[in-house]
Amino acid sequence: MLPSIFGENLFDTFFGTHPFATAHDAYAGKQAHGLMKTDVRELENTYELDIELPGYKKGDVKLELDDGYLTISAARTSESSEKDGRGQYIRRERSTGACSRTFFVGEALEPKDVAARFEDGILKLSFPKDPKPRIPEKKLINID
Repeated sequence: MLPSIFGENLFDTFFGTHPFATAHDAYAGKQAHGLMKTDVRELENTYELDIELPGYKKGDVKLELDDGYLTISAARTSESSEKDGRGQYIRRERSTGACSRTFFVGEALEPKDVAARFEDGILKLSFPKDPKPRIPEKKLINID
C-alpha cells in the first residue's frame, strides 16, 4: 500500500499533463471520470436516455433546452469545515461538485416534448425522434 502523499495514483504528477488530456480532465480531475454515464436507446418513435447521477438529488439537477441542444447539469454543495466531532480531516473526497452534459436533439423539440423523471440516482429522459416541426405563429395586432 502506498503512502497517502502519492494521491490516487503514484504516477498522477508524472503523467498528469499528458498530451491527450482534455479540458474536462483538467477542470474536474479524476473523480469526474465516471460522472454522467449515459445510456441512449433508440426505440421506434422515441429516444430514451438513462443518465447516472450518483449522490445527486432531484433538486440538484437542471434541464435546459436551447436552440436544439439539451443540457443536463447537476450541482451540489456540502460544508467545507475542516473538523467534525470526530477529528480533523486528512483528505476529503466528498465536497462541492458540478457536472453537465449537452446533447443535440434537434431544433423542433419543445420542452413539453421531453418527459423526465429522477429515481435512485438515475435521470430518465424520453423524447420523440421526429417531433412535429414548429409552425410559426402569426400574431394579430388589433386596430383601435
